[in-house]
Amino acid sequence: MLDNIDMSNILFLDIETVPQSPKYSELPDKHKSLWDKKAKNISAKEEDTPEKIYDRAGIYAEFGKIICISVAFINGNTLKIKSFYGDDEKIFLKEFIELLERHYNKNNSILCGHNAKEFDLPYLSRRMLINGLKLPSVLDLSGKKPWEICHLDTMQLWKFGDYKSYTSLELLTTIFNIPTPKDDIAGSDVARVYWEENNLERIVTYCQKDVVAVVQLFLRFQGKPLLREENIIINHN
Repeated sequence: MLDNIDMSNILFLDIETVPQSPKYSELPDKHKSLWDKKAKNISAKEEDTPEKIYDRAGIYAEFGKIICISVAFINGNTLKIKSFYGDDEKIFLKEFIELLERHYNKNNSILCGHNAKEFDLPYLSRRMLINGLKLPSVLDLSGKKPWEICHLDTMQLWKFGDYKSYTSLELLTTIFNIPTPKDDIAGSDVARVYWEENNLERIVTYCQKDVVAVVQLFLRFQGKPLLREENIIINHN
């Protein structure tokens, strides 16, 4: 089935997220109270306090925000990459929506990421609504039948119907001999690099490596050779 997919119709993507505040102590009182309730539900140890596990807030759209979206698409033998990022989430979400509505609004348009169905795509949709933005058609699932939703997920493709475990992108790139995107920082470092080091560019580079890894993994699933580094072009605008 994967062989029948026109790669030019796929927009590969990856997002990076952080907690909305640099520290638990800086949360507004109402948000702090709501995070306290959330923390009770997700704490794994008795010693876990809302403050101690606040670094996890970034994975929840209600308590986090997106700081980078990296996308990639194949044009012939070339992979082109573009990133939308910044401190003002609403601004680059608008730009991302414009891209989707301009180029990925057809029935054969596909969005693809690793664990994207569980994380990236729902998170994007929620943050768009929170920011008062209209969902682009490719993300608006309301009223659609399952076969009308054109989303692919490399993690779910690897599961082959097995729902018992999570398989990380890092593990799959390792076993398929794909250059790792985790050669500088990992997902657990993103909040620290953003809030403490104020180094958004470093996070953007990491996000771009992740989306390249997703493309390479998809090509492996198709039984195709990996893209050469010279055929990967990053748009720095």
